[in-house]
Amino acid sequence: MNIKILTPEFVVFDGEVSSVLLPGKGGEFHIMKDHAAVVSSLNAGRIKLYTNEIQEQYSMHFTRENEKDSVFSFPMKSGVIEFSNNKGIILAE
Repeated sequence: MNIKILTPEFVVFDGEVSSVLLPGKGGEFHIMKDHAAVVSSLNAGRIKLYTNEIQEQYSMHFTRENEKDSVFSFPMKSGVIEFSNNKGIILAE
């Protein structure tokens, strides 16, 4: 599935991931391939991408969380996600 993370200043990430873990208003939630369509606001926290690699142009924005599972995280203050048809756009601050 494709995830794009945007801030007002730049594109943080645009690429394929296995899944993404997000800090929602009611707690963390995980979006995987073929997830139902969703629009949700996000709290302060870390966006965690589950992917084999982060392209070099985006790697400066991420911290590797877990070597074994290839988890990369990006901190944010707030945001919103729109996800449908295996494509998600996250607007983050």
